Amino acid sequence: MIKAKITHEKGQIVDFEMTGHADFAEYGSDIVCAAASVLTISTVNGLTSVANVTVDVDMDDENGGFMHVVIPSLSDEKQRLQAQAILQTFEKGLLDVTARYGQYIQTAVIN
Repeated sequence: MIKAKITHEKGQIVDFEMTGHADFAEYGSDIVCAAASVLTISTVNGLTSVANVTVDVDMDDENGGFMHVVIPSLSDEKQRLQAQAILQTFEKGLLDVTARYGQYIQTAVIN
């Protein structure tokens, strides 16, 4: 099972973490794993390439599938708004996947 955690502080998403494998289907055919992976990678790419935010990424694909992303405190208002829009889109997408495939993915939102 994939376990995801999204942490909010003062109304802002400040980090997210994902571990595990969905085991919905065999490797290469697992749509739940693919959805979670695409959302996560697209979010990191959007943060770095669109919002120009340098995020701290810790990941380990080999041992259980793990990614932890920390978003720095941003003083530039435009950059902060762009980053939060990307992160809120990620959160909405992940919660939608969780609502449909809850036996394969759990998402905790920490406020």
